[in-house]
Amino acid sequence: MRRGAGGSRAQGIWVQFDVRIGSRNQESTVEAVRFLAYACPHVIAVADWLAQKAVGGPAEPVLPESVHALRERFEVPIEKLGRLLIVEDAWKAALSSPHR
Repeated sequence: MRRGAGGSRAQGIWVQFDVRIGSRNQESTVEAVRFLAYACPHVIAVADWLAQKAVGGPAEPVLPESVHALRERFEVPIEKLGRLLIVEDAWKAALSSPHR
């Protein structure tokens, strides 16, 4: 299991991902994802989508879509773009962290 988080509750946004990695055909793949979030509904929706979309995909520290594409997909106001960057930071931290 790998874990990564971004943001802080003091700033009003915190997201944590727990990712289980497996192997398929000698490639690392995402087997399961859980997340915790202290955030606005937009961020929770994006984190939930990411947790579902990532399962079965490659275990790489990149989002399946760009932050700007996610902003459009979920109709996130431009002033909340920084919050989506925190989701991206948490995802990258989880996929870059060592196994525990």
